[in-house]
Amino acid sequence: MCLAIPGKILKITDNKAEVDFGEGSSRQCNISLVDAKVGDYVVVHAGYAIQIMDEKEALETRKLWDQIFEANKNKK
Repeated sequence: MCLAIPGKILKITDNKAEVDFGEGSSRQCNISLVDAKVGDYVVVHAGYAIQIMDEKEALETRKLWDQIFEANKNKK
């Protein structure tokens, strides 16, 4: 199973972007597959931004992921 998580681009250097995934989690991702700019939300899979997403949809998706993670945490 593959997961793609939306994040917000904070900074871009060449084809690399620092992407914020929420709750203090950010990673460097390759953005060569999309025409993204700082402030855009992107869907990231395997270290590559694969799609630009509008902010409302990205935040709704992140909220769903947060609910899934919280539910799994409570199962342990």
